[in-house]
Amino acid sequence: MHSEKASMGLRLAAWGGLVFLHFPILIIFLYAFNTEDAAFSFPPKGFTLHWFAVAFARADVLEAIKLSLQVACLATLIALVLGTLASAALYRRDFFGKESISLILILPIALPGIITGIALLSAFKSLGIEPGVFTIVVGHATFCVVIVYNNVIARLRRTSQSLIEASMDLGADGWQTFRYIILPNLGSALLAGGM
Repeated sequence: MHSEKASMGLRLAAWGGLVFLHFPILIIFLYAFNTEDAAFSFPPKGFTLHWFAVAFARADVLEAIKLSLQVACLATLIALVLGTLASAALYRRDFFGKESISLILILPIALPGIITGIALLSAFKSLGIEPGVFTIVVGHATFCVVIVYNNVIARLRRTSQSLIEASMDLGADGWQTFRYIILPNLGSALLAGGM
């Protein structure tokens, strides 16, 4: 009975935290449809889509959206490839320094984002690379690789080794085993990492 009340209290606290964090976003979302243009009063005075037309009529807003989508797609693709390869390499073999490499891969999610950003900027400056689209993609991919790595390594640990062995015993080569056994098992982990 006590654990049930504690569980209910934790759920209530979690929902309260989510509401607290998302409430300002909801207010901003409501103001996007406000008919007023000079003052902020609550509640909004009316409903209009005018501000969306104004925003999408500006070339700089459209360029920013285009850049954001390009960076997101490139960083996701890089993270999916590197995170999957890193997790497969670290899962299959035991070697000296394996834990250190794993720590280096996970470090960007453990550090505050500003620390990782400053470290990357410093590295780019020391290599003579000017900030631009490339550095933005690398910065985002650095963080995203961790997410993919964690999802894929967890799925590999839960994948039955007997399935892989059975595939190889039945005559499948390494590529066929990857394509028909491992990749379908990693599908939801890659989807979660990509999202």
